[in-house]
Amino acid sequence: MLKVLIPTIMMFPMIWLASPKWLWTTATTQSLLIAFMSLTWLKWTSEAGWTSSNAYLATDPLSAPLLVLSCWLLPLMILASQNHINPEPINRQRSYIMLLTSLQAFLIMAFGATEIILFYIMFETTLIPTLIIITRWGNQAERLNAGTYFLFYTLAGSLPLLVALLLLQQSTGTLSMFMLQYSQPMQLNSWGHMVWWAGCLIAFLVKMPLYGVHLWLPKAHVEAPVAGSMVLAAVLLKLGGYGMMRMMVILDPLSKELAYPFIILALWGVIMTGSICLRQTDLKSLIAYSSVGHMGLVAGGILIQTPWGFSGAIILMIAHGLVSSALFCLANTAYERTHSRTMILARGLQVIFPLAAVWWFVANLANLALPPLPNLMGEIMIITTLFGWSPWTILLTGLGTLITASYSLYMFLMSQRGPTPNHIVGLQPFHTREHLLVTLHLAPIILLVAKPELMWGWCY
Repeated sequence: MLKVLIPTIMMFPMIWLASPKWLWTTATTQSLLIAFMSLTWLKWTSEAGWTSSNAYLATDPLSAPLLVLSCWLLPLMILASQNHINPEPINRQRSYIMLLTSLQAFLIMAFGATEIILFYIMFETTLIPTLIIITRWGNQAERLNAGTYFLFYTLAGSLPLLVALLLLQQSTGTLSMFMLQYSQPMQLNSWGHMVWWAGCLIAFLVKMPLYGVHLWLPKAHVEAPVAGSMVLAAVLLKLGGYGMMRMMVILDPLSKELAYPFIILALWGVIMTGSICLRQTDLKSLIAYSSVGHMGLVAGGILIQTPWGFSGAIILMIAHGLVSSALFCLANTAYERTHSRTMILARGLQVIFPLAAVWWFVANLANLALPPLPNLMGEIMIITTLFGWSPWTILLTGLGTLITASYSLYMFLMSQRGPTPNHIVGLQPFHTREHLLVTLHLAPIILLVAKPELMWGWCY
């Protein structure tokens, strides 16, 4: 754990001491080296389930893929931000890269924490850099409003979690994930216990976000700069799913009855957000709403609590993290050239940027879960689990899959095909940096087809 955490912390002095000319190069190189070092977490030698570096930080097959995803994303965020942060004064550039690096350090501690209270503290701390990135470097005037939504939704959801964790500490005597799985199952049967159950999960459901408490997400995505959108879609939403997986182990007897409304809401959200996507004009907003739909499936898979559901959920989380991040990068490259996110104003881009159209095509096919990509593997496992739980869910999941395919193709056709308007013919060509950026997103997705056991969690 420390072999990655210490180099990440050592990036702070490097960012402030590097010469202005070499700042972006050194930051990208060092973060990429850290990302390659983090791949060693995927080599699983321990038989005990956990590989521990000390009493507070450890990895297991559930947290390792998410840790690697967090580390993999930092160099990509730095690459993506280079163009629009470069004109700013050098100290602001340094501050920006420092915020992204601090976000990675907090995420490593959140996913690697073995004490639930440490996880909670880091879960909350990730708010601060993200909030500053959205409100300071956002694109539109609405960014303060978006930051307020983001802050208050997350805080309102996570304060009950703090109380629930203190009660858990009082009743079991420990908050260590090593110990909790061996503690006595709790006799949960009163109304107070039901409120406690809800308190444990609502923070994570807001973060995922579950349909109904998702309004902060499209606002935050649309207003954030590209790195903010990437880290929100790829890692911060996964904190919710990861936290739910860790807490569901303890909440067992009550979950059978109390999970019903949440599963129904999650599946209804898949259809509703898909329908919203079909009539979006704003490219970033469409990708943000599609994230809510995919996370709805993940929430359903986790709440049912079967090995297949958990496994499908973590596979879909990893795959969705890479794909939606790639889509935000592509949307940003189009925005930097046309200065508009309205799809109908920038259509027919395939004629001008043929290779970028290939990237769009691959990312969209991954988003609609084309076989044999891991997105399909995760979705099929979750849909099968839901069908085993109640055959009626096939109506909702089947319709959701159909709508997902429709809006993904709609997004591709609207932005890439059709007649090219005269006002966008003279755009500057794509840079090698941007092609590299999308390649580093889509290559892991295609490689994971060959070895999916790296990311299917505990369920070997």
